[in-house]
Amino acid sequence: MKKQLLQTAVITAILSGVNGIVSAGGGQDADVMPVYTLDDVIVTAQRVETKELDTPASTTVITHEEIAQSGAKSAADVLSKVNGFTYKSMGQGGASLGTMVNELNIRGVDGDALVLVNGNPIAWRGKYNLDAIAADNIERIEIVKGSGSVLYGSTAVSGVVNIITKKGGENSVTVGAGNFGQRAYGVSVGDERFGLSYNMNRWGEITRRSTTEVSGKEVRPSRTTLTGAYYTDIDKVKKETVAFNYRISPVWDVMYNYYNTESRYKRYMDEISYTRYGIRLGEPYNMRKYDTSQHTIQAHFHAHNWNIGLYFNTTDINADGPTFIGADGKHTPSGAKSSKNWYQSRERNRTYGVDAQKQWRIGDKANLIAGLSLEREIYKSIPSLSEPKALDYTRNNWGLFAQWTQKFDDRNTGVFGARETWTTGAQFGRNYNNFSMSGQFLHKLNRDSSVYMNVTQSFKMPAFSQMFNKTDMAIPNPGLKPQTGVNYEIGWKMDRGAHSLRAALFHIRIKDNITPRVTGGAGNRTYVYINEDYRNTGIELSDKIAGKNGFSYHWGLTWQNPVSRQNTGKTYWDRKFGKIQLTGGVSYEHGKWTSDLSASYLGSRVQTPSGSHSTPVRPYLLTSWNTTYRPDAHSEISLAIDNLLDREDVLSHSSASYWATPANYMLNYTYRF
Repeated sequence: MKKQLLQTAVITAILSGVNGIVSAGGGQDADVMPVYTLDDVIVTAQRVETKELDTPASTTVITHEEIAQSGAKSAADVLSKVNGFTYKSMGQGGASLGTMVNELNIRGVDGDALVLVNGNPIAWRGKYNLDAIAADNIERIEIVKGSGSVLYGSTAVSGVVNIITKKGGENSVTVGAGNFGQRAYGVSVGDERFGLSYNMNRWGEITRRSTTEVSGKEVRPSRTTLTGAYYTDIDKVKKETVAFNYRISPVWDVMYNYYNTESRYKRYMDEISYTRYGIRLGEPYNMRKYDTSQHTIQAHFHAHNWNIGLYFNTTDINADGPTFIGADGKHTPSGAKSSKNWYQSRERNRTYGVDAQKQWRIGDKANLIAGLSLEREIYKSIPSLSEPKALDYTRNNWGLFAQWTQKFDDRNTGVFGARETWTTGAQFGRNYNNFSMSGQFLHKLNRDSSVYMNVTQSFKMPAFSQMFNKTDMAIPNPGLKPQTGVNYEIGWKMDRGAHSLRAALFHIRIKDNITPRVTGGAGNRTYVYINEDYRNTGIELSDKIAGKNGFSYHWGLTWQNPVSRQNTGKTYWDRKFGKIQLTGGVSYEHGKWTSDLSASYLGSRVQTPSGSHSTPVRPYLLTSWNTTYRPDAHSEISLAIDNLLDREDVLSHSSASYWATPANYMLNYTYRF
């Protein structure tokens, strides 16, 4: 009963943001300031500084102040409750499960968003670790929904997220503690030109974070040596980040980021329907330790209408641990480590390249952006017990792009873009080329509102691991085709009084969408990447409201219908993710106190196995509450609570179920000097 009363109170507080539309009114007031002014800019959408209201795309800017108020610990936390984003998590604190990371799912498209840091890509074989970027190091996050492939190349299918890091640094130390063994430590030094910081976070054990079906070796049709399920406990989660930046001169700056995460997954038999070899409930199934290390180096030049970025990314992923019950449903042999009783995997991904562009202003009404990108991509599977054969694949990814912006008059502007993408040097002749185009139109209704439309093509190349990786679970598919698509969108924006209103109607169509198909149970599970077709139609509404007396509000609504269809097997349109999303929050600031309460609800949900029909699953409701007290100019005390309602929500969207971390809190103290 108490839990229900608490849930009602939280939802009422969040939805009061909607009521704030009435209380905040449409007129100006000395105490009411718009959340966005007409001077705000967003650079990601068109690669140059453009007023957000004049950008013909669905855009969102999350400022450092908003990030600090929310109590987010990393970029993953910041993006978990954005309208139109579907959240996925494998463990506490956003822990990843080796190469199974917490991807961004924008507008129902699974993992096909391009993540940039300071305009440069950070992905390794299409994946990224958003928890690698500490929230304290983020200046702002710029989000563009819809395809960005014309300006940014392969992978920018559903959107582009550009994380802008801080320049310079402050002098501070932070310590924190919470339940479930949480510990946090941080130190930062710097000035206006230089910044260096170190952050470390730990989690203790949390039990029963997921359940997965088990199937042993098939001995006859519809009968295997083991049928049942196991549950997973997760412990020893540790994350470390080191961030460095230095402004060499007004036109040159450099950045370095190091990230390491470790976690241990322990799996035990939870259900047994049949066993031929005497497997018992509660027996250990396997244990895995996952370790990921990442180095990111960037250098930026910006002068004389040139913008040049140089980058180097390397990511090592290791998995190691004993196997107690084998794929045949038997206990594994004891003794020395072997491929039968021990799992081991080693992988290295490396990218380095350059992205350069120049802008030309042609008279008062036109400008041209043109540039090139070159990236060297390297994928290595290092020999190990489980995967004794080494794999080493490389290719060069090239791109030439141009965008013409034409201001027809004071109200009407057109934007036209094109990009040629091609690869060279790939093994077995697996090179690709693609020509993509985009067209956008914006009409200013008046000084503070506009409408727009855009049509943009998208393109994504298969990753090496999707085409060539061969393990006891992975089946290679060298014939995997690149995916292509089209994004259609019309929208409306208005900044008036205390409100920043946005509306967008979109339709996405993707041909040959790259997705994994899984067969078999946990004991003999295999997967292969295939091509399927995908489409989604939806509408998004949102508002940010600056209220009175220190209050501000935001709310968002998304209705969509993402579906996919395979060429074989599931030859019908099957649902994915959820149809209805509600986001909202309320913030309060007064004197030495600030407080922020936010939530994201995803309803009409399904889990979609790759080999069978989707099934309904309970809606999720993500909640967080952060309160900060600053007794003086040097000290700051904050209390952050996640999963405020202690809901047992499933946060995965395929066959396996990964549960939300129970209600958890973290108390931090920061001293600045």
